[in-house]
Amino acid sequence: MAPKKKKGGKKSGKKSKLAKMTEEERILYLEQKMLAEEEMKKKKEDMLTQFLKDKLAKEEKNTRFNANKLNNQWRTIMRTAKSKQLKKDIEVLSQTFERVVDRKDSVIKSLAKDLAEAEEQYSMALRSHLQNVDSLIDLQRQRLDILQTEYGEESEILRSEFDTERALIIDQFKREMNDLTDILFAMEQNFTERENDARQEFQSLRDEIKNKNLEEKHALRIQLETQVEDLWKQFQQALKNYNETTEERKQAFESLKAKDEKSAKEIEMQMRKLQRISDTMAQLKAKMAQNTRESEERNRQLREEKDYISIHFQELKRQMNEFRSNERARLTKLTLQSNSAIKQLQRKKEKGDRILKLAEQCRKLETEEEKVLPFYASSLTQEETDDVDAAVKEPPAEPLAEVMHDYTALENFWKRYNKVLLDRVAMDKEKNMLLQENQQLRTVLKQYLDGISVNDEILSQHNPLFVVNEKTNVQLAVPVVDPRVKRPTQTVVEAAHVVKHILPS
Repeated sequence: MAPKKKKGGKKSGKKSKLAKMTEEERILYLEQKMLAEEEMKKKKEDMLTQFLKDKLAKEEKNTRFNANKLNNQWRTIMRTAKSKQLKKDIEVLSQTFERVVDRKDSVIKSLAKDLAEAEEQYSMALRSHLQNVDSLIDLQRQRLDILQTEYGEESEILRSEFDTERALIIDQFKREMNDLTDILFAMEQNFTERENDARQEFQSLRDEIKNKNLEEKHALRIQLETQVEDLWKQFQQALKNYNETTEERKQAFESLKAKDEKSAKEIEMQMRKLQRISDTMAQLKAKMAQNTRESEERNRQLREEKDYISIHFQELKRQMNEFRSNERARLTKLTLQSNSAIKQLQRKKEKGDRILKLAEQCRKLETEEEKVLPFYASSLTQEETDDVDAAVKEPPAEPLAEVMHDYTALENFWKRYNKVLLDRVAMDKEKNMLLQENQQLRTVLKQYLDGISVNDEILSQHNPLFVVNEKTNVQLAVPVVDPRVKRPTQTVVEAAHVVKHILPS
């Protein structure tokens, strides 16, 4: 009770304190109290949060430690279990590996043996193939040599003909060029002589005209000097009067006079120039006419030569085209023949490869006896063998025998082939015999089954059980000669029968 009283006293003290405060102080006091409570609450929350964080970090650390510890222990257990399992697997694998190695060793030995035999067969086939290829190459080289010699002879003939024709054409060209050079030289000489004659005539004519003009000029000058003196006096007087009357027109006249003199000089120069041009034109026309006649004659000759050379060129071109067509046809024929030979050799090569592959496949199917003794022993005597060897060594007389003589290396092959063929024929014969026997046994079995069956259909037909006077009407086709169904010829008497009927009691 005392504490309650104390609390009540405190509350009353606070109330009295609040009662003593003013309204503003009371509000300020309450605000400060609320702030203090909020700070305390915030501190408690921060302390609780920090405590929880520390606890969480400690738990995480313990969890990691325990997890690592568990993982380490599990690793130890799993390593132990895995090591035992791996040891067992290794033992199994080692045993398996030893078995496989043993099997592989046996396979390798058999393959090595097969490889050695295959290499021997391959070397034999290769030698035979190389001999055939060498013979074919020699034959082809002989053909090529013959064709080369024929081509060389024909080319030499054509080259000699071409050289002779070329020499003739060159000689003819040189002669014609010499003739043309002589003609040009003669024309130049003739032209030079004509030019010198014309120049001399022109010089003499010019001197005559010049002398004549000088004489006429001298006479006219004497005559005109007197007239000029009289006229000069009159002219001076008139000029004086005229100058006095027309001074201005005089100046104009002087200027016109100067222009007239200048124009007269130009006219005279142009006239002389025209005269020279007309003379030059006349000379050039005459020369051009002469050159035209000469050029027409030369052109006619050159045209004839051109026609002759063109005809000769066409003939040579025709011959060259014929030669080219013939050579092209021969080259085409040679190319086709070489391509056919290449294809034939390729087919033979493919056939050889196919034979080798078939030999490898057949090798796998050979028996142990065939692998040990691949070639059967000859049934001939020594004398017969010697006769056969002597016949083989003799030179062949016929082409077919010569070709067969080249294939003597395949004798062992033909032995094996004939052995296989004989085995096949024997197996086919045995198969036919077994089929016939099987058919006969089927017939007997059917007759027997029909005999032990009792029905209307069976009784209406021949029945082996229907015996009259120890005979039946059924033909039993049993081959008694076959040892498998033949009855024994020896008589066998049982011991009980001997004891019962023969021996005394």
